[in-house]
Amino acid sequence: MDQEITQAHFNEETFKVYQRRLFDEAELLQTQLSEGRFSDIGDIGGYELESWLVDHNYFPSPINQSFLTRLNNPLVVPELSRFNVELNGAPLPLQGNVLSALSRELNQNWQQCQDVAHGMDSVLMMVGILPTVRQADLCLANMSDSKRYRALNEQVLMQRAGRSLHIRVDGREILDIDHPDVMLEAATTSFQIHLQSAQRDAVRYFNASIIAAGPLLAAAGNSPLLFDTDLWDETRITLFEQSVEIVDESSLENHRVSFGQGYAKDSLFECFAHNLATHPVLLPILMDSPPQQFAHLRLHNGTIWRWVRPLIGFDPDGTPHLRIEQRILPAGPTIADMMANAALYFGLARFLASLSDAPESRLSFEQARNNFYAAARDGLRAPMTWLDGSTTDAKTLLLEEILPMAQNGLKTLHINKPDINHYLGILETRIQTGQTGAVWQRNYREKHQADSLRLVAAYLERQRSGAPVHEWGL
Repeated sequence: MDQEITQAHFNEETFKVYQRRLFDEAELLQTQLSEGRFSDIGDIGGYELESWLVDHNYFPSPINQSFLTRLNNPLVVPELSRFNVELNGAPLPLQGNVLSALSRELNQNWQQCQDVAHGMDSVLMMVGILPTVRQADLCLANMSDSKRYRALNEQVLMQRAGRSLHIRVDGREILDIDHPDVMLEAATTSFQIHLQSAQRDAVRYFNASIIAAGPLLAAAGNSPLLFDTDLWDETRITLFEQSVEIVDESSLENHRVSFGQGYAKDSLFECFAHNLATHPVLLPILMDSPPQQFAHLRLHNGTIWRWVRPLIGFDPDGTPHLRIEQRILPAGPTIADMMANAALYFGLARFLASLSDAPESRLSFEQARNNFYAAARDGLRAPMTWLDGSTTDAKTLLLEEILPMAQNGLKTLHINKPDINHYLGILETRIQTGQTGAVWQRNYREKHQADSLRLVAAYLERQRSGAPVHEWGL
């Protein structure tokens, strides 16, 4: 979804040609995977950070194109709305001081972006859902100037026969609204972590990432409010799932955003085969690249937003590789918090993928999915079922089981001990105190009877300090 396109409207013949190329590339992918021709290089990590541009009145600032022109950094790119941008990090081997190196790079890029934003009477902000965003802000006039986004909106609405999207969230309060386009997706910003895996380990890492999703999200909630309504700890999850929902011809829901359909069994090709079997093409962009680039297959995969998504990429020498994109985490509250979340993911995924008794044989996919949605709703209070079949609250599970597993996994990756202690220490204290970003937002709002403007002002002040959220005062 990161490439620009040259057209926004497509005829029936274009869809047919695209479909043929899609199936040809899928057949080639199956062959190359069965022959073991994908990269044997693994344990490489990277990230994408989606961020808000906010004006001095604490409302969304729709200036991303002029901001990006002035910034002139190829690693910072537009997002769906004019008030969002995305910062990308260079992938690094998961060893040594990689966590502090990723943090250092992100801090440098973030500061460069802030300097440019300040010169435009705006500021960048890391938060899952901006408390001051209004439904009126999420309109086509604020869509980024990109044909691919216009085409995406057109195709989603076409497959919905022009019907508006209906959003209902039952949380601490209830939100029930209709919206005419896909722009509600722009309200959900995330910190996405990439984990490249050697082909031989890809199934285990993919399944481990699914199992890790619930506990990881429970420790990281930062999206409790939408349109002044108190909903889930991670309202972003249910909002994104509903914001691009498609109804097919048989009136059955076809979820473009979901937790997936199950664990992988023999190959990640199963995910791509499921894409072809169940999800209609949204963007039939015909490309001149050879089939070995899997361009059409990758674009189609890019319009199906599994929370744990397999990706195809390429090593520097052109060898294709497999990556897992962990999409569940919100942006913020600080870079230190996000790097702590990344440490937890990398360590836990490594530990679970390395167990001699595959954990996916002990925790059903349905249990992992239930853990995930419970975490999205209730954060550290969520009930969690774990590998031995026991059920406890997420806070206890994280402290007693998950953090030791993550520490073990980071050690086997040969991450430096000071990095392990620092970032997992942030996680441990956050969990012990119970103060995630979602909890802080709710508590500040309640204590001060604060409106969204005051909440954003206080949040930004603390975010600028760089202190992890468990240290934020009310």
